[in-house]
Amino acid sequence: MKKKILSALLCTAMLAAVVAGCGSKQAEAPAEAPAEEAPAEAPAEDAGDDAEAPAKSGGRVFGYTCMDGTNPFFVALEGAIREVVESHGDTLISMDPGNDSNTQIDQIEDLISRGVEIMFVNPVDADGIIPALDALKDADIPMFGFDTQVGDMSYLVSYAGSDNYNAGYVCGEDLAKKVPEGGDILVLDSPTMQSVTDRTDGFLKAIEDSGVTFNVVGQQDAQGNQQLGNEKATDLLTAHPDVVAIFGGNDPTALGAYAAADAAGVTPLIYGVDGSPDVKKLLEDTIMEGTGAQSPITIGKTIAETAYQWLDGEEVEAFIPIETFLITADNVGDYGVDGWQ
Repeated sequence: MKKKILSALLCTAMLAAVVAGCGSKQAEAPAEAPAEEAPAEAPAEDAGDDAEAPAKSGGRVFGYTCMDGTNPFFVALEGAIREVVESHGDTLISMDPGNDSNTQIDQIEDLISRGVEIMFVNPVDADGIIPALDALKDADIPMFGFDTQVGDMSYLVSYAGSDNYNAGYVCGEDLAKKVPEGGDILVLDSPTMQSVTDRTDGFLKAIEDSGVTFNVVGQQDAQGNQQLGNEKATDLLTAHPDVVAIFGGNDPTALGAYAAADAAGVTPLIYGVDGSPDVKKLLEDTIMEGTGAQSPITIGKTIAETAYQWLDGEEVEAFIPIETFLITADNVGDYGVDGWQ
């Protein structure tokens, strides 16, 4: 079993995840913003005064909402969308609901009042966002989804997102190969996030397909959050200290579980989903075993370019899957640890 890293590195990763700002609060996010780094300078709410005016040269104004302003995945994704939008001379107004569905609805209504012409949508709650989608539809504002599906996909012109089921599946496959004797495992999921539900389903199906006997002895909702992931994992590890593995529905959750395991002095294999730089840095010499990697940069660029294709009168695909794959210590060198793939 791999050794634990120094406490200093752990603290750095934990602190970075807390302070990292989501793209939805950025005013000038770079296209390849590193995970867990400091957020872009101005929060979305403060960008409103400048964003209410059209972009330079009479450009259009687009809206953006993501579920979680603290997840560095969205820093990179928003930056990729922003790069495409601004390259066309247009303006992107980004909002961060802080994982609160009611706040997201209010913010979308605010964006409608500002006259956005296109809306990029990532829901806090797949069904809870429907009233906001109705408002956008009534305002005749086309919607383009990314990363997490909404409850009724007919609202969207197009959607681009990772193959989340496969992202979890490849983690389960890897676990079964590395622990062929099976054992007890913990799962940290998030039932309101369809993307995390898909990943969890894929992970559980992979271990079922493997024929290896694994028992889920604890499963908790960590809401895709590192701090909550730490708290939930701490509670579960207290009750089940001998588990052989922990699956986190995203990398922040997995980092929280990693911190909990480190503090408890136990060494389960830990898997996450994202392929974030902070998790990739831990793969070679710790109990962080793997991450079902996705590319927020590819997702962001793809959905933004699709929106412009549609505006130009081209036919676009309703659903655009983005490849996911496993990153472990064996291949992390192929992807690097300083940024997103």
